[in-house]
Amino acid sequence: MKPTRPPRELPRSRTRTQPQTQPQTQTQARSHRFRVHVLAATVALGATAFWGTGIAPAAADDNPTAVPEASPPVKVDQNAPGLMLGDGATLGDIRVLDIKSVVEDMGGDERREDTNASVKFALQAEVLFGKDSAKLSGEANSRIAAIAEEIKKQDATRIRVFGFTDNLGSAAHGDVLSKQRADAVQAVLSTQVPNVTFEIRGYGEQYPISDNSTEEGRKKNRRVEVSFPRGGGAGN
Repeated sequence: MKPTRPPRELPRSRTRTQPQTQPQTQTQARSHRFRVHVLAATVALGATAFWGTGIAPAAADDNPTAVPEASPPVKVDQNAPGLMLGDGATLGDIRVLDIKSVVEDMGGDERREDTNASVKFALQAEVLFGKDSAKLSGEANSRIAAIAEEIKKQDATRIRVFGFTDNLGSAAHGDVLSKQRADAVQAVLSTQVPNVTFEIRGYGEQYPISDNSTEEGRKKNRRVEVSFPRGGGAGN
């Protein structure tokens, strides 16, 4: 008799049962988002503590305009191995750097710079004067009046009015014209903000803020700057 072979097993079908997932409730979704925000805040705190900036992060508050209080500088051990300073290297004094905010209108006619210590307005000569002239235009008075209001708001007692030109023409002519223009702006300001000390200078083509090789750049360089300290400070 021939040996009989055992019947061959048919391959088993493999099926996987997917676990049923429950949809997230609104509370769970909010909880997940909250954890993400808390993690981000924790990372930010860790970075601040590591670098020792000494500036407390803004806390979540119902009032987004609330000014956060600054904390004392974080003490850093300069001998800590994690700093990996080179031989003979030491840490300098911890400083909080000044932050500058610059806002310029769409046409570039007016530019405002704000720092922790001062405010500076730069008005293009075209909106204040005619070509190669130191006579104020009608539009100039409203621009200068707005600056005067900010000076009053900051209770400033020392104002700087500096004039500048582009590099066209002679340097001597630029020096004279820029000083005349600064004088004209100061004359209007003095009637609106009395009892202050003015410093007036004409720098001509010195200290350009843009490229004098293009008309757009020269237009920005032809300007009068008015600057003053914040909060009644005595100097800029």
